[in-house]
Amino acid sequence: MSANIHHHAFRILVVEDNDADVRLLQEAFRESGAAHHLEVVRDGEQAIEYLLRCGGPGKPHPDLVLLDLNLPRRSGHEVLEVVKLTERLSHIPVVVFSSSIAEPDVNKAYALRANSYIQKPSSLDKFFATVRQLQAFWMHRATVPSGW
Repeated sequence: MSANIHHHAFRILVVEDNDADVRLLQEAFRESGAAHHLEVVRDGEQAIEYLLRCGGPGKPHPDLVLLDLNLPRRSGHEVLEVVKLTERLSHIPVVVFSSSIAEPDVNKAYALRANSYIQKPSSLDKFFATVRQLQAFWMHRATVPSGW
């Protein structure tokens, strides 16, 4: 039995400016067959605006944020800091999904309370496998807050 009991499609906010990565994520989640809703924003400023509007009528919080670090306007680290320091957003799991494996990037993400840090795989097969594992964990194994 799944640890997550959702009465809605699993809501994922993808914060990514690379069109190819967005298309790959969309296809990988679609291929999984799990009930989900992917929302995409293309820069850090849009991500912050989107998240700060969440919680009102018809605008529920995402169940998970997939966050790139290298974004226009505001960095992924800045987005992460806003999410984790804003009380009504701090419960949202944030997975950094970045091509960077630079130690300062990883350390800073965890210091800002990222829930996980995953390097984007370079091959298509590994990319799809990583998304399947991410989906299996966050959508079926982990219990995430709901109803916020």
